[in-house]
Amino acid sequence: MAFQNNRVLVEEKSPGTGAAFGILPGGGSFYAREPVLGVVNLLLWPLSVLWDPLSGYQGSMAINYDMTKFKLRKDKESETTELDDRLASGEIDEKKYIAQKRKIDQKYNFE
Repeated sequence: MAFQNNRVLVEEKSPGTGAAFGILPGGGSFYAREPVLGVVNLLLWPLSVLWDPLSGYQGSMAINYDMTKFKLRKDKESETTELDDRLASGEIDEKKYIAQKRKIDQKYNFE
């Protein structure tokens, strides 16, 4: 929710689509990249209609969360590397480096 509120959420999979595919035999699980669970739900269809939409929804949310964390980690690493390079080249001093490093840390703190 914090990612969405701060408009940084990477939505690779639509939770609504995952839930909709859950109505099909194993569809929600396959959509959420859980093929083993998809096969199980396929074999248990039509009973799996009771839980597979939720699996598709939650699986999509988990994928989006993981992709968002990955993107934010990469963005933070990139900004930190750029800042390190500026310090190494003498463009900024140690005091300015520490202040800007704190800003970067705060920018990417969503916990």
